[in-house]
Amino acid sequence: MLETLTIKKPQLQEDLILTEKAAQQVFKIKAENNIPESHGLRVGVKGGGCSGLSYVLGFDAEARPTDKKFEQHGVTIFIDPKSLFFLSGTELDFQDGLNGKGFVFNNPNAAKTCGCGSSFSA
Repeated sequence: MLETLTIKKPQLQEDLILTEKAAQQVFKIKAENNIPESHGLRVGVKGGGCSGLSYVLGFDAEARPTDKKFEQHGVTIFIDPKSLFFLSGTELDFQDGLNGKGFVFNNPNAAKTCGCGSSFSA
């Protein structure tokens, strides 16, 4: 009798994870800067910074043709394919504690980060 063994591969989180606190801050920034509610949050990566790659945040009216587009906590998020490669599974949070105030990227793909957390290498 032959037995079939099924091996499940671990599921990779391909989207960015936006925390509720970060989403609240996105809404606050939009309101304070008169950014239309219809604009999405663009999250990206660009070359530069002390560790090689830097995180980029901004607002766009619409997604580009090749963007990955999804929604979390009412925030529409746009990520280009190159950035998604580096940001897959990353949690975007907002902290306002004693150590500073701002968005924080908890990136499982980062092999090394700089002291301020704004750049990384993969």
